[in-house]
Amino acid sequence: MTASPGLAKLLRLVCAAGLLIGLPPAGAQQSPANTLIQRIDAANQARFDNVTEFADTEHYTVLRGDDKKQAAEMTVRVTYRKGEGKSYEIRSQSGSRIIQKFALEPLLQNEKELNRPDRLQASWFTSANYDMRPQSDQLRQVNGRSCQVVAITPKRKAPNMIAGTLCVDAQDGTLVEIDGVASKSPNPLAGTTHMMRQYKKIQGYAMAMHARAESDSAVIGRTVVLVDYSDYDLKTLTPPDGKTSTPGTAAKSSAR
Repeated sequence: MTASPGLAKLLRLVCAAGLLIGLPPAGAQQSPANTLIQRIDAANQARFDNVTEFADTEHYTVLRGDDKKQAAEMTVRVTYRKGEGKSYEIRSQSGSRIIQKFALEPLLQNEKELNRPDRLQASWFTSANYDMRPQSDQLRQVNGRSCQVVAITPKRKAPNMIAGTLCVDAQDGTLVEIDGVASKSPNPLAGTTHMMRQYKKIQGYAMAMHARAESDSAVIGRTVVLVDYSDYDLKTLTPPDGKTSTPGTAAKSSAR
C-alpha cells in the first residue's frame, strides 16, 4: 500500500520534528557565566601546557601579635620544572629560629608537596575543583586591572582550598586575585586562616605577585605571613595568543 503524498509529507514533518527535539534554538549561545568559567579552565590548562619551567625569588615575612611585630623572614629561590615539581634554595634567614623551623620551612615543604606532578592539578582554581558562580554585576579594580568577581566553593576541604572569591580577567580568564578563607585549618591551634594572593601577567600567563595569610588563635595569637614574588624567569612553548614562539623562550620579569 502506497502512502498518499499528503501522508508522506506529514510523516516527514513528524520525523523532522522528532530529530529537532532537544536541540537548542538556532543562534542560541552559552550563558556569559559558563563562557567565563570555560575561560578560567582554559587559562589554567594553557599555563600548565606551555610553561615548561620557571624560577622566581620569594621573600617571606612573618608578623606576630596585635602590633604585627616582625618575627622572622626568609628569602628563597624557587625553581619549577614541568613533570618534576618545585625545588627551593634558601638564600637568607633571620629572626626567630623557632618560627623558621616550625612555620616557614614546613610551609616550603607543603608547597613542594602540592606541586608534585601527581597532585598539582588538584589545587588548580578550576571548575573541576570548585563550584564557581560568576557575579555578573560585580567588577573590581586590582592593581589597575579591571576584573570579574567569581564566588568559589571548594568541592573538597583542605588547608589549600579556599572558600571566597576569584577576580579574573573577563577576556581571557587569567587570575588577578584570590581572596577567602581556608576550607580546613592546617592544625587545631591555627584557627581560621584568611588568604589572599594577587597575580601579574608575565608573557601572557598569571604568575603570583603578592600573597598574605592571616590567622588568629586564642592559643598562639595573631600571625600574618606575607610573601612577595619577584625576578621571574619563564621558559614557555607557545604564548596564549597562539602566535609562534621558539620552544624554550625565556622571559624575565621583576614582579615587585
